[in-house]
Amino acid sequence: MKILGIVLVLLVALEHLYFLYLEMFLWTRPKGLKTFGNTVERAEASKVLAANQGLYNGFLAAGLVWGLVYPGAAGVHIQVFFLACVIVAGVYGGITVKKAILYVQGGPALLALLAVLAA
Repeated sequence: MKILGIVLVLLVALEHLYFLYLEMFLWTRPKGLKTFGNTVERAEASKVLAANQGLYNGFLAAGLVWGLVYPGAAGVHIQVFFLACVIVAGVYGGITVKKAILYVQGGPALLALLAVLAA
């Protein structure tokens, strides 16, 4: 179960690095426009906010990786904290923006959290 937890935490971290990339670098490009259902005008008007959001996703990824490399129980606690943050963000996004966010962001984090706690 420990290996499963490590793999799932790593996948959640990679997912958030991808969100960082989408929001910071592709927001106004065709891939970003399609992914987030934006028009060029809306994307241009909100690109600074999206970059800020992407940066926060990067912090979540960094925290998850930190938890993986930090030894012992403290590393597990760090993982639990950052997975909980991701779950809360997924629930909030699912309620306020788009229901799919709950599943895309919150779902993998919940599975990872359960695996980490079960290990």
